[in-house]
Amino acid sequence: MKVLHVITGLGVGGAELQLRSLLRHTRHDSDVVTLYNPGPVAEMIVADGGRVRDLGMTGNTELSAVARLAALMRRGRYEVVHVHLYRSCIYGRLAARLAGVPVVVTTEHSIGETHLERRRMTSGVRALYLASDVCSDVTIAVSPAVRERLARWGVPERKIEIIPNGLDLDRVAADPVAGAEVRDQLGLPAAATVVGVLGRLDPNKRFDLVIEAAAPLLGPTVRLLVVGDGAERAHLEAVAETSGAAPWITFAGERHDVAAVLSSLDLFIASSEQETFGLSVLEALTNGVPALYTTCPALEGIATDRARHVPGTVAGMREAIAEELAAPRSRRSEPAVMDHYGMAAVTGRIDELYERIAGRRRPLAGVTEVLPPLPAPRPAPVTPSTLVGGA
Repeated sequence: MKVLHVITGLGVGGAELQLRSLLRHTRHDSDVVTLYNPGPVAEMIVADGGRVRDLGMTGNTELSAVARLAALMRRGRYEVVHVHLYRSCIYGRLAARLAGVPVVVTTEHSIGETHLERRRMTSGVRALYLASDVCSDVTIAVSPAVRERLARWGVPERKIEIIPNGLDLDRVAADPVAGAEVRDQLGLPAAATVVGVLGRLDPNKRFDLVIEAAAPLLGPTVRLLVVGDGAERAHLEAVAETSGAAPWITFAGERHDVAAVLSSLDLFIASSEQETFGLSVLEALTNGVPALYTTCPALEGIATDRARHVPGTVAGMREAIAEELAAPRSRRSEPAVMDHYGMAAVTGRIDELYERIAGRRRPLAGVTEVLPPLPAPRPAPVTPSTLVGGA
């Protein structure tokens, strides 16, 4: 089958990296269109041998983009359009129906209690989302929590199917040598205990909570590593200064070498206020790092002694960190997580969903257009300013 994935942008984030992993495992012929901002993940997809086109949108209300997308879909004779993230839902689902694409699938990656992808869930946002949902055959919810929120928001339950995010096991496998290299690059002592957070630096992640909680526990032998970049960086650096622990806190910026970064840690913390899945926690557990988390729907129903739910308060988190620091260090991956969330199995379920819906539809007729790929990126060395931002 010919599948076109439409995504808002391809900067580094959980949804974007999930799309890359899906492309690496799918059995279908797949192309990608990004509305704007091809970003680092587009380069990764091209390096994998994939095809990416940038639609080049310059504004949030560029209605002509719908016609351009529909024309591209007709020329490509796509049998499936799969949309990811809010703005692509609005533009991509409508374009697919105008183009007569037989199957339209949505994945909802990030709907919280009050925000949709860091966008406040106003009546206008909801109206646009639900209006374009008429053009979608099914919405994939990445967790039961997402399914419940979508249904409460107004998406018909009959159109929602739960398929979790998948883990690219190779991408996050433990690599002690690479972990030691990361420590050396960042000036972290080999013998120190390193506590880490990883992801986009935005208010929902609450990395300031981790800094405040960990500050009294940090010193020459206990370090905090903050990996990622975003609008909150200046604020977080200010919190580090105010806490008095700035000398023991390292801001690594964006990095792409997820396995190496996780392999450099002794304890991982996920402190989000809201989460629809919690992929970063699963990645840490797969790498072998014990984790503390404030919310992680993906772990519901999975018994593990490697991850612990902690309060979203400074005092509660500080107590949990202190207990982990006092315990013997150990690294071992969590088989239950790997068995349940392996990317190959998850992608297989998505492929089967396409095929099941397509079985009830007639294919398009027309001329096939293959998307011209973006130029292959020049390899760049991994440095503290090169990315990994995550979940």
